[in-house]
Amino acid sequence: MPLPEFNKLEQNKTAVPDWAKYMKDGEFISYSVTYNAKAYFDLFDEYLYPCAESGDIRYYVYDPVKHGAPADKKYPVLMWLHGASNSLDGVKCIMCCGAEQYATPKYQQEMGGAYIIVPLANEKRLPDGELTGTWSELYAAPVKAIYDKVCAENAANIGKKFIMGASSGGYMTWFMLEKYCGFFDGAIPIASGYIPDDDALDRISDSGTELLIAHGRRDEMAEFDKCVAPREEKLRSMKNCLLFFPEWVYNGDGGIASVHYGIEMGQHCMINWVQHNLMFDDGKPADERLPHGVTGWVRNISEK
Repeated sequence: MPLPEFNKLEQNKTAVPDWAKYMKDGEFISYSVTYNAKAYFDLFDEYLYPCAESGDIRYYVYDPVKHGAPADKKYPVLMWLHGASNSLDGVKCIMCCGAEQYATPKYQQEMGGAYIIVPLANEKRLPDGELTGTWSELYAAPVKAIYDKVCAENAANIGKKFIMGASSGGYMTWFMLEKYCGFFDGAIPIASGYIPDDDALDRISDSGTELLIAHGRRDEMAEFDKCVAPREEKLRSMKNCLLFFPEWVYNGDGGIASVHYGIEMGQHCMINWVQHNLMFDDGKPADERLPHGVTGWVRNISEK
């Protein structure tokens, strides 16, 4: 089924998802995130990476030093990989992929500063509605080259290296970990329908890369029982690996997340909760193992 053209549709904020029948007394559906979105795009600079194989790749960079961080320190580098169709929204992809909030003053302070890279796949929608050009193995080398370029241009300030992404971006995160095993210090594959085979997971586990794997158990698109459950035991055996597999994906207000643009995908949109730092508005963490959310997880790894 072709993905809806999200940029041409209005969200249905009265939808009652199929999963609502499993909600308990006192639980409620939340249709909106509670962080301030689409407000920080101007903190990112736009670049173009020439590439004959995949086509030239547009990418955005947040530079903490340019925005006031001390020039004599090292900062982690976070690359965020978007989901399918998100690049069609242009600069708005910074929000869709999960990166935007991590450029805010609050999150930057919590991480101790960080570079952020957002590459865009050369996606196109065909007349029949099908999507082409989304993340694939073809992009691995140019995406890595963009990462290396940003690091080389800011060599004096580069610290630990991270990669993260949701849905199609979760697949690409896993693939980059396979292909460039040991390069990344930390990674967050989110709501991915793909998990590498056991040999690849063993290599990633032994490489020292720290993982935070996030996937909702009621994911409507990358169904947990099909995509994750058969591999859950293997994932639990990995070193330096934190599994966040909640029964429900929430918004910051404590409501169970619904996102409906022609199809329901609120439980697939774990990336929205990640943009909320896996925290609730009242300061309670989504997981007690992450008392300071994703920003705390990044900072802990960066300071090792």
